[in-house]
Amino acid sequence: MSTRLVTFTLDGRLYGVDVDAVQEVLRGLPRTRIPLAPTTLAGLINLRGQVLSAVDMREQLGLPPRAADEEPMLVVIRVAGEPVALLVDTIGAVVDVEDDQFESPPDTLSGTARDLLLGAYKLDHQLLLALDVAKAAA
Repeated sequence: MSTRLVTFTLDGRLYGVDVDAVQEVLRGLPRTRIPLAPTTLAGLINLRGQVLSAVDMREQLGLPPRAADEEPMLVVIRVAGEPVALLVDTIGAVVDVEDDQFESPPDTLSGTARDLLLGAYKLDHQLLLALDVAKAAA
């Protein structure tokens, strides 16, 4: 049995979310900051008249912030029927992974990052970390 994942990078690591959860991939949309919002909430985005929350995945996973001159990409996912934008560094490809490549999250990950992962897939040259979209967008 195989699974299709949309991949993206954060701080040099490869992550993926189930292709069925992804609505679209975008770049360059302005965000409106929300005063007193948690740091994981990067703001709100107007996507063709629909207002979406934008979650900073670097902040959510406890990674260092991206450089001020780096424009994040957006992966719009659907959680419980509602769209949410995940801010990521770069977009990768859609990959097919096999169930026998799946493992629990690596021991090197701890804390919040470990809680947000379903597990990891061993690819030829790197590890693909499978993100739990419901937890990541919360």
